[in-house]
Amino acid sequence: MTIRTWILGLLLVAGAAYALQKAAPLRGEWRPDQVASGVYVIHGPTELPSPANQGFMNNPAFVVGETGVVVVDPGSSVQVGEMLLARIAQITDKPVLAVFNSHIHGDHWLGNQAIRAKYPDVPIYGHERVGPRVLEGAGTEWVQLMLRMTENATAGTEVVRPDRPVNDGDRIPIDGMTYRVYNNDKAHTDTDIMVLVEELDVMFLGDNAGHGRILRLEGGSFPGNVAALDTALASGAQVFVPGHGPSGGPEVARRYRDYLDTVYTTAQHGVDEGLSDFEIRPLLLPKLGPWQQWAGFDTELGGHISGAFLEAEAAAF
Repeated sequence: MTIRTWILGLLLVAGAAYALQKAAPLRGEWRPDQVASGVYVIHGPTELPSPANQGFMNNPAFVVGETGVVVVDPGSSVQVGEMLLARIAQITDKPVLAVFNSHIHGDHWLGNQAIRAKYPDVPIYGHERVGPRVLEGAGTEWVQLMLRMTENATAGTEVVRPDRPVNDGDRIPIDGMTYRVYNNDKAHTDTDIMVLVEELDVMFLGDNAGHGRILRLEGGSFPGNVAALDTALASGAQVFVPGHGPSGGPEVARRYRDYLDTVYTTAQHGVDEGLSDFEIRPLLLPKLGPWQQWAGFDTELGGHISGAFLEAEAAAF
């Protein structure tokens, strides 16, 4: 072995070791917004994961109860999860009692790692399909995706899956409050849950809705997503927390439902008229004025038209 080869080998080993080191903490003074009594949301950036935002892009939330805290969607990395724990500690010294993960996409649940590290016995609730898919490889895929998109700003993140499966209609009592689970077969994905805190009239929508952001819809269903949001609106909730973008009242669910419904019904009309998917875009664009300034509109619309067309076409036969 030449000295040059030996030195190169050392450099490669050192580089690999460095890549495995945990990345720096999340930058920025992210502050929780109180959206209801005892309910806080850290409204993250609406852009896609990047080195600049260190992969942080969702809305981690928590409910402070009588004796403890319930977390919903702790974020996209161990760094986001640790930031969330630090913000909780600024509000209360009560322990985390439970975690809910809204669906399979790792930008919402990879922060589980930080919660479980501090609270080893905390139950993590998620749709019954999520845990098995994480073990089948979805978890590793999301870890690697976040590393690529952030240029290793999420390094150190490990897979900690939800381990308490739930489904539609489950009512989970935690710390004197009732967490009601809503699910239909396919909405944003086929793994979504929405969670209503019954005593507070607060609904966590997950990625069944973005507010100010258009979300990718792959493996889900346009009419299914519309139906899920109709269910959310009929629940009696007064406060709605989307997966991305600002929280608010029923308009949060209504605006995104109307976007999805507009795309799908226009695609249905195109199928009925014998049009091709590319012919639908000029029919659709004039109807989408209220959403054209939302983040993700330009990047997601083409995929939404194609997906809606295919789903409408399949429904017609």
